[in-house]
Amino acid sequence: MNRVVITGIGIYSCIGRNLEEVRNSLYEGKSGIGLDPVRKEWGFRSALTGVVNKPDLKELLTRRQRVGLSEQGEYAYMATLEALKVAGLDEDFLAKEEVGIIYGNDSSAKPSIEAFEQLRIKKDTTLIGSGSIFQSMNSTVTMNLSTIFKLKGINFTVSAACASGSHAIGLGYMMIKSGMQELIICGGAQEINYHSMGSFDGLSTFSVREQEPERASRPFDKNRDGLIPSGGGATVIIESYESAVRRGANILGEIIGYGFSSNGDHISAPNVAGPTKSLEMALRQAGIRANDVQYINAHATSTIAGDLSEGKAIFNVFGDSRPLISSTKSMTGHEMWMAGASEIVYSMLMMENGFVAPNINLENPEEELLGLNFAYNVVEKDINVFLSNSFGFGGTNSSLIVRKV
Repeated sequence: MNRVVITGIGIYSCIGRNLEEVRNSLYEGKSGIGLDPVRKEWGFRSALTGVVNKPDLKELLTRRQRVGLSEQGEYAYMATLEALKVAGLDEDFLAKEEVGIIYGNDSSAKPSIEAFEQLRIKKDTTLIGSGSIFQSMNSTVTMNLSTIFKLKGINFTVSAACASGSHAIGLGYMMIKSGMQELIICGGAQEINYHSMGSFDGLSTFSVREQEPERASRPFDKNRDGLIPSGGGATVIIESYESAVRRGANILGEIIGYGFSSNGDHISAPNVAGPTKSLEMALRQAGIRANDVQYINAHATSTIAGDLSEGKAIFNVFGDSRPLISSTKSMTGHEMWMAGASEIVYSMLMMENGFVAPNINLENPEEELLGLNFAYNVVEKDINVFLSNSFGFGGTNSSLIVRKV
């Protein structure tokens, strides 16, 4: 069985458009949450959102390439460009070698709605536009990036709600571990437009703390009132250890465990048993003990039920070992389909730079979770092993463990 290492990471998010900006935001506990006034015009309860600026791709891609890219595809493209550079992979390598792509994405709402509007107004399908179909499919990211970068390996999209990005990395890890592929571009992307958020807002899921956007995302805090939607793109390039050594790549970390489970319960309400099983499986597969994990980037989205059930699961598995815990969603909001990948990137930056990012806005933790070791402020710490949790609607759970090499 092959060892699986990380040789490239890239990020485009509300706390930074590249690794340097994001690293600084994490260290400073800087929030990327703001207001989108258009949402109020459309009847949203909450105008809160992660603020992500659209990239200008005119100098980077042809018009034909841009036409097929959805919003989240643009974010994923920017993140992948950066990750490829970090990994030392150029166009010549991609053209000659069998490089795959597995990306997490579970919606493409805006292109679908816009296509319907065109049809409703003009009553002519030929006026919808040639790029619409490639933007509106769930596989929009992988179909576009695989053609832009001329990839010839595995090529598919993982749709697993808010665990999509994490499962994409986990599945890539399994393929490389088993010898089916040597190098895969993995990641997660999330559109951030109001078209994609109306149904969530209708569930009264979002925070309405609009008077103080930067303090609205409050994972584990008893005074939280809901999550904040966010998005962007995050890429993690993984390959076999042998491949990385052969081409002289800089190895950033090694994936050693992937745990997963299904709650087998309510479609939206979380439980404790499912996440507990995912955590236990990741530790078992990694062949390490609970006290070997020094940091956990929690899924914690700032919802009452979700934060509490995850906290109890962590306590069940890690007990007295007390790893440092924070949720980077306190700064980014919930990046949804992207989150499982972005939080690996965030944690990699912490491991590389020797710190644990704070769980900002955490002032009064739930009484049941007071035994957990929360990072209330930035903590200077050498991290050798971290774990990242991602959970989603339908009860899908994913836990990834990465160690320093």
